[in-house]
Amino acid sequence: MAARDPGEREGRIQSVDRAAALLAAVADAAPEPAPVALLAARTGINRTTAWRLLATLEDNALVERRDAGYVLGAALARLAEAAARDALERAAHPVLARVATVSGETASLAVARRSGLLYVDAAAAAEAVSEDWLGRHVPLHATSAGKAFLAALPPAEVDALLPARLPAFTGTTITSREALDEELAATRARGFAVCLGELDARWQGVAAAVVGPGGRPLACVDLWGAV
Repeated sequence: MAARDPGEREGRIQSVDRAAALLAAVADAAPEPAPVALLAARTGINRTTAWRLLATLEDNALVERRDAGYVLGAALARLAEAAARDALERAAHPVLARVATVSGETASLAVARRSGLLYVDAAAAAEAVSEDWLGRHVPLHATSAGKAFLAALPPAEVDALLPARLPAFTGTTITSREALDEELAATRARGFAVCLGELDARWQGVAAAVVGPGGRPLACVDLWGAV
């Protein structure tokens, strides 16, 4: 049996430790690209080994070569976004429960996905008449959460998310882009969105966007109840 590397503790893999150290060093150097020589010096890793590890990380989009050094890659951005959403969901539930109790209605959390919003959590007051929205995507133009989300996005992204024709679900659904643009401007001005039976005539609600660094909307919290 081969002797254990003295630098490797039980249950640990040295190459993974080194790769993690390199990622941390690249992050510490941001936003400037970090040369291999600098990364090797900061982590105490042999330069040849550091270069091979960075090449592997680059193949997996965890780092990216830029100019004479390395910056963090797109895959890390996706992982960070997912981690932020998970943390948000855990932190949001007590808030949803308090809002539901105080209002006597149902409070929900919808998180941002590539195609729009997905409901991931909810809390309802004991006396509230509610409907299960968990796991459902919502039409953005016909819900308070959707309008709050759109209002927090740049116009070009709003255009990319909306269909060419806005379908009507009830008699109060906004189906004109001009009218929707006016509604989004009003939402930005007052800081929250309103929906009055636009997806289902039985329900009305208000919602606000939860924004992250740079003002990007990560999620929306809404409060809704029967008309």
